[in-house]
Amino acid sequence: MAAPGPVTPEAPFEPSQPPVIEGFGPTVYSTSESFKDKFIRKTRENPMVPIGCLGTAAALTYGLFCFHRGQSQRSQLMMRTRIAAQGFTVVAILAGLAVSSMRSRS
Repeated sequence: MAAPGPVTPEAPFEPSQPPVIEGFGPTVYSTSESFKDKFIRKTRENPMVPIGCLGTAAALTYGLFCFHRGQSQRSQLMMRTRIAAQGFTVVAILAGLAVSSMRSRS
């Protein structure tokens, strides 16, 4: 059994700093952006995703409200509407990914 060679670290380990991994940068963008700025940028890139999320939340909220009031048929209709809104959101995400990949190729 061969003995391992001596390990010489290139830089001392700093727990307060992120690790340096060759080929990976800490951020994709050169400037750091706040949550609000990122949300606005992503909404402008694909506005259908937030619309689908709001539709899903609205159908869920109204469906639960109807369930609480005892309107079972309306509640079932709203739950089916919620599923359709979720499907719309997933399709919007996939379409946005397809469009952004086509833009990056150009």
